[in-house]
Amino acid sequence: MAATWRKLKKSLSHKLSLNSSDSSNSSSRPPRPPTPEISATVGPSPSSLSSFSSSSSSAISKLSRSFSSRLSKKNCAICLSNVRAGQGQAIFTAECSHSFHFVCIANNVKHGNLCCPICRSKWNAVPFQAPTTAADPQQNNLGQIHTNVYHRHQSHLPLQPRVHPEPLSFSDDEPLPSTSPTRLSGPQTVAIKSYTEYSAISVAESRPTFPVLVSIRAPPLQDANDHGRTPIDLVTVLDVSGSMFGTKLALLKSAVKFVIQNLGPYDRLSIVSFSTIPKRVFPLRRMTVDGRESAILAVESLRANGGTDIVGGLNKGVQVLEERRERNPVSSIILLSDGRDNCNYGSQTTSSANQVSEFLNQLPASVRCSNIPVHAFGFGTDHDATTMHAISDSSGGTFSFIESVAMIQDAFAMCIGGLLSVVAQELRLTVRSASQGVQIVSIPSGGHMSEISDESQQGVVDVGNMYAEEEKQFLVYLSVPISTGTRNREGVKKTPLLDVSCLYKDLGSNELIQVVGERVEILRPKAWSSADEAVCLEVDRQRNRILVAEGITEAQVMAEMGNLEGAQAILAQRRSTLLTTAAAQAGDGLCNWLEAELREIRDRMASVESYTQTGRAYVLSGLSSHSWQRATTRGDMTTQILTMSEGGTSHTSVGTTVGYETPTMVTMVRMSQNLGVNPAA
Repeated sequence: MAATWRKLKKSLSHKLSLNSSDSSNSSSRPPRPPTPEISATVGPSPSSLSSFSSSSSSAISKLSRSFSSRLSKKNCAICLSNVRAGQGQAIFTAECSHSFHFVCIANNVKHGNLCCPICRSKWNAVPFQAPTTAADPQQNNLGQIHTNVYHRHQSHLPLQPRVHPEPLSFSDDEPLPSTSPTRLSGPQTVAIKSYTEYSAISVAESRPTFPVLVSIRAPPLQDANDHGRTPIDLVTVLDVSGSMFGTKLALLKSAVKFVIQNLGPYDRLSIVSFSTIPKRVFPLRRMTVDGRESAILAVESLRANGGTDIVGGLNKGVQVLEERRERNPVSSIILLSDGRDNCNYGSQTTSSANQVSEFLNQLPASVRCSNIPVHAFGFGTDHDATTMHAISDSSGGTFSFIESVAMIQDAFAMCIGGLLSVVAQELRLTVRSASQGVQIVSIPSGGHMSEISDESQQGVVDVGNMYAEEEKQFLVYLSVPISTGTRNREGVKKTPLLDVSCLYKDLGSNELIQVVGERVEILRPKAWSSADEAVCLEVDRQRNRILVAEGITEAQVMAEMGNLEGAQAILAQRRSTLLTTAAAQAGDGLCNWLEAELREIRDRMASVESYTQTGRAYVLSGLSSHSWQRATTRGDMTTQILTMSEGGTSHTSVGTTVGYETPTMVTMVRMSQNLGVNPAA
């Protein structure tokens, strides 16, 4: 063994001495990797290492610097082979002075990457390669040459799964089965309930802004198994840039594999990864037993390196859905990133409103017009929360802030718990004045589009998809005139206020269903009684929710301007107002949660550092949740969940985030936590 080690030292010393020889000689012969058999069976002793390191450390350092210099100046950063004139290969030199093989960089640009792979500077002049008419190996064999050179240089690295070239079109989705799953529509439909702020208004009194709460609740799933729910086409768009190396990537793989294991044979999944270059690493395939195994192999093939091209990754994910030949009833994109798009934004550390607008303009119209919801997950303290929130908000999806590494799987679990339980699509809520003189003043609807028409006689809210047992609450503010209504049996007048209905597509029967709620009326006595003065707590708690959400929005604007003191003053004022309301003084659970949320945001706005690191993302994920009345992951809050029922509110510790969770979300998160986080799984 000693003799073998001496031979190895002698050989290595000889190679190090060659580093100072003529560069033309060294560049003509690629460095030979160490012999695997020797390195695997022979280990140097500590004494030999100490004697050897003192004499060769300077040479090794010199070799490292020389190799790095040659890699950036004399090697193509894409295929890693030598870039020299006279080798029969066209060379492209960019504005930043970095050179690449023309074929390599043209293929890179073809995928939408307009920045230098080495220095990340954005190019104004980019290479373009015209399509070839025939694949003649004698005339167009540069790709094979590059592949061989690359593998020769990388022969000492661990074997990785073969990556097949992407097709020009993504119309290669796996066909849906000829027999769709049996989804029988149950006896339950969307339920509508309405509440007035007070049970009566005196006959001689008018109200310019009288609130009426309209609540809609989706029916439960008829069958929790795969055969009883609506199948989905899901695309995961995953950041695998260099910052995801190590534990981050391992936990991301575990989370995606959890998603794969919970998809059924009628669901389809595609996986897109992005770093400097976005790639579709797995086509849209059904999650049968074989499909799951193939998807898991694709996940295991992910490697972290390069920059961050969010635009390219998201465009490729949208392309998968837009070019599919067949469609499941529900489709969505899950986007995760821990960094900032440095291929389209440059080196800025914050995103201005103009930059976000320009960024969104680079995305497909199907995202900007809410046709394909993107559920975005910002991971860690360095992601671009402003841009991620803008992407999700414009698409009709949600933005979640994953502060803790261990929360990735739970965050994904809660998201797919909703996506796998869609029971109603394209739901439109309609309210119409039921009396002459009663007018609709406003409908605060958050992210949902709303419209008041017909001379303030009708209002419509586009709710969209609803998950099983999901609730949406909308306050409708009315102008109520002096009473002109009819009298009831007791001789008390009453005024009809609203007629409420909704129309939606039932995914169980694939039919349009219309639900008509009870007419909303109010008593008009000559004088108020003590019972009439009691505020409806259902209305009050939802008014408090809007009050707090609007306050958080105002505080966030102040914080972005650098006025943290002003932001905290707004939050303190909203908290004081909240605590004086009837619902809060009655111990309402939602009000308790809102008060805790205000305190948490104040803490995260204590300094510029805390706001930029976690405060901004925490606030935006909360605003996303309030805007869509849909659960999001927020910060590192993993132990509290708010459940609301007809009789009031209660808190249940199940290990997920707070607010708007549905039973299927809670169940999925419990499954995730019972499995535990195992990066090696």
